Amino acid sequence: MSWSDRRTVLLALAALPLAACGFTPAYAPGGPGQALRGQVRAADPTAAADFDFNAAFEERLGRPTAPRFDLAYTISTSERGSAQVSGLGQTRITLFGEIAYSLTEIATGETVTRGKLRNFTNYSTTDTQLATLRAQEDAQKRLMRILADQVAARLMAALVE
Repeated sequence: MSWSDRRTVLLALAALPLAACGFTPAYAPGGPGQALRGQVRAADPTAAADFDFNAAFEERLGRPTAPRFDLAYTISTSERGSAQVSGLGQTRITLFGEIAYSLTEIATGETVTRGKLRNFTNYSTTDTQLATLRAQEDAQKRLMRILADQVAARLMAALVE
């Protein structure tokens, strides 16, 4: 038996428990991810973090074409130094983010789900202000992408229940 045949057999054996439990991928046709695709309208952004969150959220669930749900959210961020070098100050910063969200069905005004999620990311400081600013902006975009992914996963899980 060649290596490629063995891999095929092993992959098929590994997939058996998933098939037996009724597992279906979230973004498969007819899955909960498809049910939300283009159906959720996030609140209008008012700050840079909101713009980054909305972009990442729409990338995950699509731009709303005929929205069935409204997503209201509040994002808060904070920073804390996580590494310090004598004479240089903070060289590594941790960016914390928290999002409180609420999904409401537009037709009925009924709240489908709500929650609060937290996560963090890091960035390094350098001796140039511009590089540090760019690293901070990139960390904020990464954090908003992480939070958007978490919110999308929670919304899909709430609709499955």
